[in-house]
Amino acid sequence: MTTEAGSRGRKHWATIFLGFIVAFIFVVAIFSYQVDETQMAVLTTFDQPDETPIGPGIHPRWFYPIQQVHKFDTRYRCFDGNTAKIEEVLTKDQQNVIVGMYVIYRINNPVKFYMTMVNIPAAEKQLNTWMRGARSEVIGTYDFDQLINTNPKVMQLEQVESKIKTKLVELSEPFGVEIKSVGIKSLSIPESISKNVFERMISERQRAAQKFLSEGDAQANDIRIKADGEVRKMLADSEAQAKEIRAQGDAKAAQYYATFKKNPELAIFLRKLQSLQKVMKSKTTLILDTDSAPFDIMKMNADQLKKTPAPAKQ
Repeated sequence: MTTEAGSRGRKHWATIFLGFIVAFIFVVAIFSYQVDETQMAVLTTFDQPDETPIGPGIHPRWFYPIQQVHKFDTRYRCFDGNTAKIEEVLTKDQQNVIVGMYVIYRINNPVKFYMTMVNIPAAEKQLNTWMRGARSEVIGTYDFDQLINTNPKVMQLEQVESKIKTKLVELSEPFGVEIKSVGIKSLSIPESISKNVFERMISERQRAAQKFLSEGDAQANDIRIKADGEVRKMLADSEAQAKEIRAQGDAKAAQYYATFKKNPELAIFLRKLQSLQKVMKSKTTLILDTDSAPFDIMKMNADQLKKTPAPAKQ
C-alpha cells in the first residue's frame, strides 16, 4: 500500500510540475514578444505608439488590449507601382513617351511609418501616387531627344532618375520611408507616333551625314589648293634652277667658243665626231655616202693615200 501511495504521489507532483511549465510558457507568450533580425517593432499602449522603435530580441509587454505589437520588415523592397505601371507621359516638346519605373525603398523609422502609413499596402498605394506625380513633373522638363536618341551624349536619363529620386525622398522622409534608388526600367514611344519619330531620326541622320560630306569636300578642296600651290612653287623653283644651270652652261660654252674661234677647222671636226658618237652609240652597220657630213671625215686624206708610192721590192 505504501508503494502504491508513493507512486500516486510522484505522478501527482509530475502533473503539477508539467502544469507549471505550461502555465509559465503561457504567461511568457502573453507578456512577451519576439522581434526578428530583419524586423523592427512599434509597441502601442491603448493605441498610442511609443516614441522609440524596438529592435530584434525578446521583449516584455502587457497583454492585449492594453498593449499591441506592430512589426515591420526593414529590408529593402522593390516597388514598380500597383496602378499605371507603364503609362504615357508628355515631354517638354509635347511628345508622348511610355515610361515604366521602379523604386527601391525600406522602412527606416517604424514609429513615423505606423503613425502615417499604418501598413505596407497603404504605404505602397501612397508611394505609387508620388511616383506618378514625380515622373510626369520631371519628364515634362525634358525634350523627347533627351530621352530617346541614338547619341548617348545627348540622352539625360540619369539626370531624370536623379531628379525623380530627389522629389520622392522629400515626399517620403516625413513618413519614415527611405528611398534608396529610382530607375527607369522601360522607355518607348506609342505606336501612333513611332513612324513620325523614325522619319525624323532618319532625317537627322541624313543631315548629319550631309554635314560630314560637306566638311570632307571642303577639306579635300583645301588639300588640293595647297598641293597645287606647292606644285607651282616647285615648278617655279625648278625653272629658276634650270635657267641658272643654262646660264652657267652658256658661260662655259662661251669659253669654249672663244677657243674654237682660234681654230674653226678643229671645232668643225669635233662637232662632226660628236655627231658620229651620238649616231653610233651601239653596234651599228651603216652604208652611207662619205661625201655627206659628218661621214666625210672618214675619207680625209684619201687622195694623198692614193698618190703615195708603194715600197720597192727587193
